[in-house]
Order: sequence, then C-alpha cells, then structure tokens
Amino acid sequence: MSQKTRILQHLQEGRSLNRLDSWQELGVLEAPARISELRQDGHPIVTQLQDVTNRYGEKVRVATWHLERRA
Repeated sequence: MSQKTRILQHLQEGRSLNRLDSWQELGVLEAPARISELRQDGHPIVTQLQDVTNRYGEKVRVATWHLERRA
C-alpha cells in the first residue's frame, strides 16, 4: 500500500492527521508532500494550524489535516 493510500484511508475514516502522527501511526515521514499530492489528485484536504508548546517551552504552530466535510 502506498503512503498516499494510507494517509487517504486514515482521513476517510474521519480522523485528522499531523506530521508526528503520520510518522508514528502510518510510517510516513514526509506527510506534507503526500498531502500536496492528494490535493493535486482532487481530494478536499483542509489544513488547520494549532499553536502548541514544544518540549523546550517554545510556542510553535503545527499543521493538522482532515478531509473537508461536505453537506
């Protein structure tokens, strides 16, 4: 199964994904590249930025992706 397919199935299950989870759960290190490819394939993937604090106490933004909910 390709990395794109693993990510797409994960998102189609109604789950969100961020870069760390993509590596830990799906074995995909370059998730942003796969997300870009899925968008080029026509999948409506939404990016939501979240502010988090890293282990050094610094505030950083993390991208979380999910499929756009259609009515």
